[in-house]
Amino acid sequence: MKKRKGEYGYRNYARMVRLGQVLFGAAAIIAQLLARNLSDDQAVKNVLTLMAVLSVLPTANVASPLLASWRYKTPPQEFYKKTAAYAGTGTILYDLVITTKEQILPFDAVMVHPLGVFAYCPAEKIDLKKAEKTLNEIFKSQRLDPNLKIMKEEKQFFNRLSGLKPAEQYEDDGSADYAAGVLRSMCM
Repeated sequence: MKKRKGEYGYRNYARMVRLGQVLFGAAAIIAQLLARNLSDDQAVKNVLTLMAVLSVLPTANVASPLLASWRYKTPPQEFYKKTAAYAGTGTILYDLVITTKEQILPFDAVMVHPLGVFAYCPAEKIDLKKAEKTLNEIFKSQRLDPNLKIMKEEKQFFNRLSGLKPAEQYEDDGSADYAAGVLRSMCM
């Protein structure tokens, strides 16, 4: 079943799809190089070599996000169930892996709410202040309020979610849906 960015299980799904694409690309490159040995015509050999060399770039373009996000798996089902209990509060995005120039940010869950964007990132080696500053600058460039907050502690994240009122109780200017779209577009 196809998963979209922001749906639970996206990381594992994207990993399998990218792995299949990389294996297909590698097989195509090897097949072209092997086919080169079957021909006696130098022009055909040159064309097959050129095709193999040109096939490397698209394969590498798929392999780089695969390698960057390989260690980040979809969180356990229990985490999903605990987070899904807050679905009526706002828009919840799961399994986002967002890259900045300096860091890879694996967000297990993100609550997009009219009061702000609250992200849970369990990665230990991230600089929270730098990540928040970078993502809030991106929000500003997209004409959104710079109100993104990253939390490394699961308990802190769920405490914040429990303190939010349902989004319907706030005036809807469409910025929450737009912010969710921006986050999806930044996800690899």
